[in-house]
Amino acid sequence: MFVIAPPDAVPLDQVRRALFIKLRHHGDVLLSGPALAALKSAAPHCEIDALVYRDTRDMLADHPALSRLHTIDRQWKKLGPLTQLGHEWRLLRELQRRRYDLVVHLTEHRRGAWLTRLIKPRWSVAPAGDYGKFFARSFSHRYPLIYDNRRHTVERHLDALRRLGIFPEAERRLAMVPGVEADAVVETLLARHGLQGRPFVVVHPGSRWMFKCWPAAQFSALIERLQNAGWPVVVTGAPDKVEAKMIEAIVAALPTPPVVLQGQLTLKQLGALIGRARLFVGVDSAPMHIAAAMQTPTLALFGPSGEIEWGPWQVEHRLLTSDHPCRPCYRDGCGGGKRSECLEAITLDRVWGAAQELLEPAK
Repeated sequence: MFVIAPPDAVPLDQVRRALFIKLRHHGDVLLSGPALAALKSAAPHCEIDALVYRDTRDMLADHPALSRLHTIDRQWKKLGPLTQLGHEWRLLRELQRRRYDLVVHLTEHRRGAWLTRLIKPRWSVAPAGDYGKFFARSFSHRYPLIYDNRRHTVERHLDALRRLGIFPEAERRLAMVPGVEADAVVETLLARHGLQGRPFVVVHPGSRWMFKCWPAAQFSALIERLQNAGWPVVVTGAPDKVEAKMIEAIVAALPTPPVVLQGQLTLKQLGALIGRARLFVGVDSAPMHIAAAMQTPTLALFGPSGEIEWGPWQVEHRLLTSDHPCRPCYRDGCGGGKRSECLEAITLDRVWGAAQELLEPAK
């Protein structure tokens, strides 16, 4: 069969071991999973490792395409220069011992360029951009970032493989494996709250950046409607003081308090919980991507961030935005004021209608 490939395509039969580098936040790391799976599908013999920040490791831990998961702890820099250097040196030696043939660097992070030079793979690929000569000369291949052609982040990650002559198959879903321990913890929690074996809705109102959030009063009204329709609601949130205050305000306005598990779950446990839910409701956040990975129907509200680039990926969903011509602006609220009018313009009736559409098949 005749196949068109770039003249410098990587011969996969010579790639015994590959390293993916993704030093970003939780959702970004989870969205790199399809690229790992695509390479594994194209080269089943290849051992695939990944390097991520330690606090994001659960996004890829136990991924079916992954052989080893290396981590960098962001807290190393607080331990003093000598201790940090020791950790960095041990990580480098561990990576060098793996003798990678290929490095796939999915961001412009300069650490990836340094590590690639020190690991010395035969082939390496990273984004093309104005990141300086040092970065550009650190890789054998570079893939274009087409900023005026909006595409999902998963597809942008897959561009790294396309540049190498590896074109992914149709299966590109996210994958998250909560694990036996997380499943057991969640089953115990659900039994404690009388929800074991019962359909329920997970509402995750917060985000790392609160200007991405729908108003607390609107979430309260939505939860009340869900409860009145007979749907138990579990409210989740990160162990963050700001999110805790938001959830307190949401719950205080409700005649019947929902189950609140804010700050009580690990990421794996959150995945196990969302995977058992009939519906996930939230905003642009890592838990929204976890819902997609767990194939839980997802209702997502987007304001200043781009739904095309960051929306729920390959899962049944409803995605709500406003018609503000200025969005997505990627700003921290209108005028930098930490409030996003485009999100506040999304009405309760629209959100409730979308929730009913996703929940209707269960009735």
